[in-house]
Amino acid sequence: MCLQTSYFPDDHTGEIIAQGLQDSLASWKLREDRLVCMTTDSGSNMIKALRLTEWPNLQCFGHRLHNAIMNGMKDPRIDRAIGVCKKVVSAFSFSWKKRRDMAVVQAELGLPSHNLITESLTRWGSRQLMVERLLEQEKAIAQVLGADKKSRHLVPTWQDIDVLESINKAVSPLKEFTDALSGEAYVSVSYLKPVIHLLNNSLLQPEEGETELTKQIKSNILNYLNNKYNDPVTQELLDMASLMDPRFRTTYIADDEVDGIKKRAVTELMSLPAEKSKSQPGTSVQDLHQEEAAEPSGGGCWLCA
Repeated sequence: MCLQTSYFPDDHTGEIIAQGLQDSLASWKLREDRLVCMTTDSGSNMIKALRLTEWPNLQCFGHRLHNAIMNGMKDPRIDRAIGVCKKVVSAFSFSWKKRRDMAVVQAELGLPSHNLITESLTRWGSRQLMVERLLEQEKAIAQVLGADKKSRHLVPTWQDIDVLESINKAVSPLKEFTDALSGEAYVSVSYLKPVIHLLNNSLLQPEEGETELTKQIKSNILNYLNNKYNDPVTQELLDMASLMDPRFRTTYIADDEVDGIKKRAVTELMSLPAEKSKSQPGTSVQDLHQEEAAEPSGGGCWLCA
């Protein structure tokens, strides 16, 4: 539910954004101390605004994952291969003849009739899509470009293809998370702990037969994400969200943090205004205490917000 959308003609500096946010909260008579969290992108002005207001900030996972992937691919070999990729895409984008020839070759080789995709800095995950599509159409691209002496030099070398395959192997498992965890129509914060656990223990773990470049990209992405989500305030927020989700409960919360998170949840429920607590359907505080007492060792606690 959107409470307010405001016209914002001023410069988008951290100071002005901070004042606008505080004014919006005040106009709805909402107390700052009841604010659980604010989700933003990773823009420096937004980060500064939240630092000035001293409000808890959880940056959008889709944006943060995009930044992690881009940070993980800082390598001269990757820069060259991506540059080749972009030139190939441009060659087809600006030539209807090459696109026509491409369609013919695709049919001859039994390849999907797909167009090439260009990277967009504002479209999360677009680099991986560009790389994946070029690899899919590699044979058709080589045949079309190789037939024209003016574009023959654009045909990717085997070294470029090796680098692109290493990139695709490292980041293709992540493409589903970018959009899934940056949705506006549903709350996705409780997914963060499970997803980070999945990345650390499965998807971004090195595998036998992978190139060193693939392993390095995975390691760089993991280090970036773990560092960004490592501060205690963020961890406590994610733990509370995970606890409130009956699908996860305490599964992804560190054992030494479980009791503290449960106590905080009960304390916050008990601090709610009595008339609102009675009017809201869900589990009572007494039920929470009973569930906690009856819960077997190591289990979670069912809580209803």
